[in-house]
Amino acid sequence: MIPGVVSKLNEKTVASAATIKATADVMRVTGTTQINTIQPAHGNAYAQLLILIPVDGSVILGASGNIAVGLTAVINRDVWLVYSRAANKWIINSGV
Repeated sequence: MIPGVVSKLNEKTVASAATIKATADVMRVTGTTQINTIQPAHGNAYAQLLILIPVDGSVILGASGNIAVGLTAVINRDVWLVYSRAANKWIINSGV
């Protein structure tokens, strides 16, 4: 985000699966399959912000892949994640 400039987020829908790719800023997640790995849009070259919104039911974000701490994402509640290059993991906000 740049102060004084209007920022726009792009949004896409993705089916829940063991591995998904972050192809937009906001990802609406269909289905209820546990997600263990989220591939960053640009590999691990950059830090990245991602907002996931489960739309069909709760989705478990598991910690067996590159998600630092697992949790259950509740339907229609946004989950903000930041990809840390140093940790090579997605860090979930603490507000869920």
